[in-house]
Parts: sequence; C-alpha cells; structure tokens
Amino acid sequence: MDHTDITDDPEASPHTLAERAAAASRTTWVSVIVNLCLSITQIAVGMLSKSQGLIADGIHSLSDLVADFVVLFASHHSKKDADEDHPYGHQRFETAASLVLGGLLLAVGVGMLWSAFIKLEDPDTVPKVGVAALWVAGGALIAKELLFRYMLTTAKRVKSSMLVANAWHARSDAASSLVVGIGIVGNLAGYPILDPIAALIVGFMVANMGWGFGWDALHDLMDRAVDEQEVAAIRQTLIETAGVKGVHDIRTRKMGDMIVVDAHIEVDADINVEAGHDIAVVARARVMQRHRVLDLMAHVDPWRRPDLDHIKPDA
Repeated sequence: MDHTDITDDPEASPHTLAERAAAASRTTWVSVIVNLCLSITQIAVGMLSKSQGLIADGIHSLSDLVADFVVLFASHHSKKDADEDHPYGHQRFETAASLVLGGLLLAVGVGMLWSAFIKLEDPDTVPKVGVAALWVAGGALIAKELLFRYMLTTAKRVKSSMLVANAWHARSDAASSLVVGIGIVGNLAGYPILDPIAALIVGFMVANMGWGFGWDALHDLMDRAVDEQEVAAIRQTLIETAGVKGVHDIRTRKMGDMIVVDAHIEVDADINVEAGHDIAVVARARVMQRHRVLDLMAHVDPWRRPDLDHIKPDA
C-alpha cells in the first residue's frame, strides 16, 4: 500500500481545517497515551531481561512521543486563518511537520543501526534474554497494529498527509515489534545473536521510512504539483462549467494537504468583460467546492469558433 495515498477520490468533498485539526488532536492524544505506556514498559523490561531488541523498540516508541507533539504543534498552527504575511494560510505547517517526522525517524534509525553494529562486532557479549521480553514484545505488536489502523482510517477520512505519516510511523513500530519478537524467540532458542540482529533490522526499517517521509515533504515544500489524476479531475470540473469553452495551462502546487491552482479558461470572445469575469468566478467556486483546492487563479482567454477564424471583423 502507498502510505501517501489519500486521494483515492479526487472529487471527494474536502474537510474543513477545523475538522482535520480536531481529528489530528484526537488521534494524536490516543497515540501519546499508548506510546507512553509502551515505551516505559519496553525499556524497563528490556533492561531487566537484557534484550537489546526490546530496548531499541522502546526507544522507537519514545520517539513517537516526540513525533506526536510535533503533530499537535503543527495541527494547532495550520488551522490559523490567512493573514497579511501568510495570504494562503498556514497549511504548510503540516508539510514541515512531516519533514520533522522524517528527520526524527532517520536519526533514530541510524542510532539503532550503530548500537546493533557494536554488539555484532563482539557476539560473545550478547546475553540470553528473559522470557518476559517476549510477552512484552507480543503485547506491543498488538497495541501498535491497532493504533495504526485507527490512525490511518481517521487520516484518510479527513485527507491529511501529516496524519497518514504519523499513522505509518505507528505501523513501523508494529513491524519492528514483530521483528524484535522473532529475535527474542531465536535468542531463547539458543541463538543469542538474533536479538541484536533484530535490533539492526528495526534500525534499517526506521531509517528507511524516515528518509521516505523527509524526501516527500521536501519536494512538497518546493511546490511539487499534485498527481495527473487530480489535475484531470480539476480540468473536468472547469470544462463542465457553463460558458467555459476550453481549459489549458493548469498548474498546481501543494499547500499542506490543500492545493493552489492556476488555470487559463477560454470564454466566448464576443461576450463583454463582465460576463467573462462572472464565468471565471463560477468556475473557481465549483473547483473549490468539489476539490481540496485552497485557491484558484483563473486567467480568462478569448475563444472563437474554429470555423469562423477566417472571418475578419468589420473595420
């Protein structure tokens, strides 16, 4: 599954900023409570049972707490209205939050890799872990998977890429708990080296996901266009507007999870300026109602029937 796919229906009615902010706050506080409990339990039991993999997983859960507060901060600022300094609003706080989440994951993953490499350099120092570590890893796996499903469902409902990023952060925890559980089982079965190997795999998973989120957010901050399917849907809405004869040069850029659009619409060259302006106003309103478009700048071009192009107007 594409973890950034929140546009399955390009013409779905966009949710208000208040609705998305409320969803972000609700899901994030649930995540805070779950991750706080998990990180304390995993790190404590990991130290007592001498499981490097479980400690690594606990640190990963702890990083989620920081990520959750980043999301809360971004959600609070992104719902602010437009002002003189930010005429398009503050939606890019969400993109910046996704960039921070990516950097956080990347840093945590590199730290895990370094710690695991040190252990693997001297396998004889790897101790046998306690069975309690296996029970905690199993409980963490279930809790994180349930948290992921809850957060992803909410994120897709309100179409928030920031919440999708945070949901997949939770899924990375679930996957890491599975790997850690396998490593603990192997350690208990007489292969101690499997515990730091599990920690190594977890580190790679976390670092890879962090790179992906950070790279995507960086491109969005550089005014990346939306996908062709969504552009085609916007074009269709414009061309179906009464009075619009043609559409060309549609340009889009992401503003958080919203879109800013520039488009040239063609209207009958024989109508007056006021009529052409009215058509552009209707076209803009229809696009903003049917798509997650924050603003549309419509440039009006004259259109003449192709079969009349050869007829010159009277002098």
